Amino acid sequence: MHSRFVRFLSLVALLGAMTACDPVVDLRGNLPSQERLAEIKPGRFTKQDVTALLGTPASTAVFGDERWYYISSKIETIAFFKPEELERQVIIIDFDRTGTVSDIKKLTLENGKDVQMVARETPSAGRDLNVLEQLLGNIGKFNSKAKDDASGPGGGS
Repeated sequence: MHSRFVRFLSLVALLGAMTACDPVVDLRGNLPSQERLAEIKPGRFTKQDVTALLGTPASTAVFGDERWYYISSKIETIAFFKPEELERQVIIIDFDRTGTVSDIKKLTLENGKDVQMVARETPSAGRDLNVLEQLLGNIGKFNSKAKDDASGPGGGS
Protein backbone atom coordinates (compact mmCIF):
# COMPACT_ATOMS: atom_id res chain seq x y z
CA MET A 1 0.00 0.00 0.00
CA HIS A 2 2.82 2.36 0.91
CA SER A 3 4.68 1.72 -2.41
CA ARG A 4 1.53 2.53 -4.44
CA PHE A 5 1.18 5.84 -2.65
CA VAL A 6 4.85 6.69 -3.28
CA ARG A 7 4.49 5.77 -6.99
CA PHE A 8 1.34 7.89 -7.24
CA LEU A 9 3.08 10.90 -5.65
CA SER A 10 6.09 10.42 -7.92
CA LEU A 11 3.83 10.35 -10.98
CA VAL A 12 2.01 13.51 -9.86
CA ALA A 13 5.33 15.27 -9.21
CA LEU A 14 6.68 14.22 -12.62
CA LEU A 15 3.55 15.41 -14.43
CA GLY A 16 3.63 18.68 -12.49
CA ALA A 17 7.27 19.25 -13.41
CA MET A 18 6.60 18.50 -17.08
CA THR A 19 3.67 20.91 -17.31
CA ALA A 20 5.65 23.63 -15.50
CA CYS A 21 8.22 23.56 -18.32
CA ASP A 22 5.69 24.03 -21.11
CA PRO A 23 6.62 27.09 -23.13
CA VAL A 24 4.50 30.21 -22.74
CA VAL A 25 4.01 32.14 -25.99
CA ASP A 26 3.06 35.81 -25.73
CA LEU A 27 1.87 37.94 -28.64
CA ARG A 28 2.81 41.57 -28.17
CA GLY A 29 2.04 44.66 -30.16
CA ASN A 30 -0.45 45.63 -32.83
CA LEU A 31 -0.16 43.77 -36.12
CA PRO A 32 -2.64 44.91 -38.75
CA SER A 33 -4.21 42.15 -40.82
CA GLN A 34 -2.90 41.65 -44.36
CA GLU A 35 -6.35 42.46 -45.77
CA ARG A 36 -6.50 45.86 -44.07
CA LEU A 37 -2.90 46.62 -44.95
CA ALA A 38 -3.60 45.83 -48.62
CA GLU A 39 -6.37 48.46 -48.62
CA ILE A 40 -3.89 51.28 -47.98
CA LYS A 41 -2.78 52.80 -51.27
CA PRO A 42 0.09 55.30 -51.40
CA GLY A 43 -1.03 58.68 -52.69
CA ARG A 44 -4.67 58.08 -51.72
CA PHE A 45 -4.78 57.52 -47.96
CA THR A 46 -4.17 60.18 -45.30
CA LYS A 47 -3.10 59.83 -41.67
CA GLN A 48 -6.74 59.95 -40.60
CA ASP A 49 -7.62 57.14 -43.01
CA VAL A 50 -4.74 54.97 -41.74
CA THR A 51 -5.72 55.57 -38.11
CA ALA A 52 -9.32 54.65 -38.85
CA LEU A 53 -8.28 51.46 -40.66
CA LEU A 54 -5.32 50.23 -38.53
CA GLY A 55 -5.59 52.11 -35.25
CA THR A 56 -2.89 54.22 -33.65
CA PRO A 57 0.74 53.25 -34.35
CA ALA A 58 3.03 51.71 -31.74
CA SER A 59 5.56 54.47 -32.38
CA THR A 60 6.22 57.44 -34.61
CA ALA A 61 9.40 59.00 -35.97
CA VAL A 62 11.54 60.81 -33.42
CA PHE A 63 11.64 64.01 -35.46
CA GLY A 64 8.34 64.92 -37.08
CA ASP A 65 5.33 62.72 -37.63
CA GLU A 66 6.09 61.49 -41.16
CA ARG A 67 6.82 57.83 -40.28
CA TRP A 68 4.57 55.48 -38.30
CA TYR A 69 5.54 52.06 -36.95
CA TYR A 70 3.18 49.16 -36.26
CA ILE A 71 5.19 46.57 -34.31
CA SER A 72 4.29 43.03 -33.34
CA SER A 73 6.32 40.16 -31.91
CA LYS A 74 5.88 36.60 -30.69
CA ILE A 75 7.90 35.79 -27.53
CA GLU A 76 8.43 32.29 -26.11
CA THR A 77 9.36 31.77 -22.46
CA ILE A 78 10.31 28.37 -21.08
CA ALA A 79 10.44 28.11 -17.28
CA PHE A 80 13.16 30.41 -15.90
CA PHE A 81 15.17 30.72 -19.13
CA LYS A 82 15.64 33.99 -20.99
CA PRO A 83 12.64 34.73 -23.25
CA GLU A 84 13.26 34.16 -26.97
CA GLU A 85 11.74 36.25 -29.74
CA LEU A 86 10.34 33.87 -32.37
CA GLU A 87 8.81 36.36 -34.80
CA ARG A 88 8.80 40.11 -35.30
CA GLN A 89 6.92 42.15 -37.86
CA VAL A 90 7.31 45.88 -38.31
CA ILE A 91 5.09 47.79 -40.71
CA ILE A 92 6.49 51.21 -41.57
CA ILE A 93 4.17 53.74 -43.15
CA ASP A 94 5.75 56.91 -44.53
CA PHE A 95 3.77 60.10 -45.14
CA ASP A 96 4.60 63.10 -47.29
CA ARG A 97 4.36 66.71 -46.08
CA THR A 98 0.62 66.83 -46.81
CA GLY A 99 -0.06 63.81 -44.57
CA THR A 100 -0.68 61.39 -47.46
CA VAL A 101 0.81 57.88 -47.48
CA SER A 102 3.93 57.81 -49.65
CA ASP A 103 5.36 54.34 -48.91
CA ILE A 104 4.70 51.13 -46.94
CA LYS A 105 7.52 48.79 -45.86
CA LYS A 106 7.42 45.44 -44.09
CA LEU A 107 10.33 44.23 -41.94
CA THR A 108 10.81 40.97 -40.03
CA LEU A 109 13.11 39.63 -37.33
CA GLU A 110 15.72 38.85 -39.97
CA ASN A 111 15.97 42.57 -40.84
CA GLY A 112 16.89 43.45 -37.26
CA LYS A 113 20.42 44.28 -36.18
CA ASP A 114 22.11 43.50 -32.87
CA VAL A 115 23.30 46.65 -31.14
CA GLN A 116 26.27 46.35 -28.80
CA MET A 117 25.99 48.54 -25.74
CA VAL A 118 29.04 50.52 -24.69
CA ALA A 119 30.08 49.87 -21.10
CA ARG A 120 32.00 53.08 -20.50
CA GLU A 121 30.64 55.94 -18.39
CA THR A 122 30.40 59.62 -19.17
CA PRO A 123 32.76 61.50 -16.84
CA SER A 124 31.26 64.20 -14.68
CA ALA A 125 32.83 67.37 -13.36
CA GLY A 126 34.10 67.46 -9.80
CA ARG A 127 35.39 64.64 -7.69
CA ASP A 128 33.83 61.61 -6.05
CA LEU A 129 32.92 62.11 -2.41
CA ASN A 130 32.87 59.31 0.09
CA VAL A 131 29.87 58.80 2.38
CA LEU A 132 31.36 60.75 5.30
CA GLU A 133 32.22 63.72 3.06
CA GLN A 134 28.68 63.71 1.66
CA LEU A 135 27.12 63.71 5.14
CA LEU A 136 29.43 66.36 6.62
CA GLY A 137 29.29 68.50 3.48
CA ASN A 138 25.61 69.33 4.06
CA ILE A 139 26.05 70.62 7.62
CA GLY A 140 25.11 74.27 7.77
CA LYS A 141 23.78 74.48 4.22
CA PHE A 142 20.11 74.46 5.22
CA ASN A 143 18.29 77.10 7.23
CA SER A 144 15.83 75.93 9.83
CA LYS A 145 12.21 77.02 9.55
CA ALA A 146 12.33 78.57 13.03
CA LYS A 147 15.22 80.79 11.95
CA ASP A 148 13.30 81.96 8.85
CA ASP A 149 10.11 82.65 10.85
CA ALA A 150 11.98 84.68 13.45
CA SER A 151 13.35 87.05 10.87
CA GLY A 152 9.86 87.74 9.51
CA PRO A 153 8.81 88.78 6.04
CA GLY A 154 11.01 91.84 6.05
CA GLY A 155 14.13 89.75 6.26
CA GLY A 156 15.31 90.55 9.77
CA SER A 157 15.69 93.30 12.30
